[in-house]
Order: sequence, then structure tokens, then C-alpha cells
Amino acid sequence: MLAKRELRKEVGARQLIASGAGGPWVDLQGEIWNLPLDEKGRVFPENKTPEIVWLLSEGPVLVEERELGGHWLKTRAQRGDFYLTAPGPPFEIKTTGDGTQQYAIIWIAVGNDLMQQAMVDVFGEDANSVHLRDVSGFQDPFMAALMEKLQPELYLGRRASRLLVLGIAESLAVHLARKYSVVPESVREAKRGRGLPGFKLRKIAEFMVAHLEDGFSLSRLAAEADMSEFHFSRMFKRTTGKSPSQYFISLKMEKAQRLLRETRNGIMEIALDLGYTSPSRFAQVFRRETGSSPAEYRRTL
Repeated sequence: MLAKRELRKEVGARQLIASGAGGPWVDLQGEIWNLPLDEKGRVFPENKTPEIVWLLSEGPVLVEERELGGHWLKTRAQRGDFYLTAPGPPFEIKTTGDGTQQYAIIWIAVGNDLMQQAMVDVFGEDANSVHLRDVSGFQDPFMAALMEKLQPELYLGRRASRLLVLGIAESLAVHLARKYSVVPESVREAKRGRGLPGFKLRKIAEFMVAHLEDGFSLSRLAAEADMSEFHFSRMFKRTTGKSPSQYFISLKMEKAQRLLRETRNGIMEIALDLGYTSPSRFAQVFRRETGSSPAEYRRTL
């Protein structure tokens, strides 16, 4: 607690609680912040490296994002949710919270040299054609485990373990490359102007998250994107590497994992919450996507 108080730094209404920079923090830099809620239109400059924000507070926090002059996209975040911002143009954020004045985050920047090494490790000669995609308000158990290990090192600052920080940095970079990259074919198509723009992908992802209990409807998603079903399906897969239906199912399973971890709801109740009228069908899809049944997944927690 003493180290935490000594590190506290006021920046307007924001409070810097801990910082990892310099010393052992070569390929990974991080900070822990208490941030004010109800911030209106805070503009972030163009970022040169991949950045992650991981929510420490219970929440919920309503986060609205947009590229400058674009459409606002909303996510409701809670503890354990993360945001990944790939290198790109300036963007703007608004936040609103319920019942509290501040929320806490871990902010992480991954060095470009390390990220490129991870891309080469994962994609080989295609690495230069691959880039990370933005992610808003998702949960990732593997990343959460890394953040929990990283948090005490941030409080140590320059006294942090060099080997532990390096190991976390390398693990994080490879995980980002594997799970949040656009495949090379998608990148080539997007560069020729035939992929979904980032703001439209965020809009569709947000719409999917808000309607996970509904049945999958390609026509509904295409209408949200203001595209034909055929064109939307092709552009979506080129941009994400997954068909719209595959992506929708992956979001359902992410929510299922969250409910299994964080609630005592029965498996049948969770299945119904996600729009599955048959628990056996839910269990079949869950095993296919995660490698274990819902009951087995819960027992490992």
C-alpha cells in the first residue's frame, strides 16, 4: 500500500497509480490508472504501437468510441473486459459509469520490434502482410491470466523482474498475433479497398454482442452494414478470417465462458440465455469451440 501511495500521480482528474517504464520494461510498457467517469470526447492521438486497456473495476462502464468524425460505437464493459487498439489514426472516447466516480484500468503498449518478431514466429514469410485488428469490450481468459501476473510487477516499477516482464511480453505478443490478426489474404483484399472498414466491423460486432440470444440472421447483419448479403459475407470473412455465422458463434461461446466463470447459473439457464433451446445442442457447440463440455469447463475454474 505504501508503494501505491508513493506512486500516485495526479493528472487532472486522472490518477496514475503504478508505472512500468525503463529498466526491465523494454518491449512492454504499462501503467495502472484511476480514471474519471463521464469523460466527454477525450481524443487520443495516432498510436504507433499496439495498445491494450484492461478493466480492473467491477463496472459497468459505458464506453463509446469513434474515429474522428465517424459514428459512435458503444460497448458496456466490466471487470476483465479488454480493448485492443491496433496502430492507426486518432480516435475519440466517451465514458459513463453507474454508481461510482472512477474506474481503474491497466494500460499496456507492446513494442513494435517484439510484435513483429511474434508475427514472424506465427506467420513466417507472410508476416509483413498481417496486421492486428481492433477489439472492443471482449474477455480473454489467457490475456486475463497474463494481466494478473503483470499487475504486481507494475507496482514494482523499475524493481520488477526483467525475466518475468520479458516472458509476459513475449507470451502476450504471440497471443495477439495468433488470435487477433487478420489473415494475409484478408489484408491484401483490404488494401485494395475490398475489406470492411474498421468502424463498420466494430458496428457489426457490437450489434452481434447485443443480440446473442437471437438466432443468427445474415440478412439482418447485412442490413446493419448497408450491404447485400453476398457482398457482406465475403467482406466480413476477408476482414476477420471467419464467416459471419462462425464469428457470431465465437461471441456466444465467449459469453458462455464468462457466465460459467462468473455466475452460478445452471447450464440449461445459460443455454437459454444464449438462444439455445436444447442444452445438448449448446453443449455440442461449446465442446466444438472450446474443446470441453460446459460442465468440464466449470470444474476446471
